[in-house]
Amino acid sequence: MRGTINVQELDPILERCRRGDNLAWEALVRRTQSRVYGLALQYVRDPDEASDLAQEIFIKIYRNLDKMETGSAFMPWLVRLSRNCCIDRIRRIKARPPARDVVVDEDLELKSSAPSPEQSWDTDRRKQLVYQAMGKLSEQNREILLLKEIQQLKLTEIAGMLGLPVGTIKSRASRARVELAKSVLKLDPSYGAAAATGG
Repeated sequence: MRGTINVQELDPILERCRRGDNLAWEALVRRTQSRVYGLALQYVRDPDEASDLAQEIFIKIYRNLDKMETGSAFMPWLVRLSRNCCIDRIRRIKARPPARDVVVDEDLELKSSAPSPEQSWDTDRRKQLVYQAMGKLSEQNREILLLKEIQQLKLTEIAGMLGLPVGTIKSRASRARVELAKSVLKLDPSYGAAAATGG
């Protein structure tokens, strides 16, 4: 899957970053920038602002290299730090930007099995619909789906990040999927018939 980060490959880079190796830092930024930018874009929904925010996130990561988690804990740490920066930015601007469709970042993908060549057009169409629909979800539901389906965090990791019980996260994720399905059907009523027939 595009956009997937191999944490085992990152471990030596992370250790070198902690020792102040500038080349390792550049390598870390290259390997994680699409993930960080994609997360920022999902929160602020403006490409220019997301780019500025991604730079701000990397500055914060650099300043927190001594606190940086490694191994399987790295991605949840990165997402948590990025999410906190995004929320701080939204609080600073005080007014939420007008709701509009989420811009699709091609490096981001929902978890799914790889489509056959015949299904590729339909898969692209579905992906576009899903990202458009996510832009119309409530902030709480969009965040849950973003963390679970796009950032691929475990329910326990999301619960720890949001300070909520795992059961609450599980039920919110279920409600978020229902809201997403309704939003997709509003955008394209024919999608329900196509999904029901497998087409």
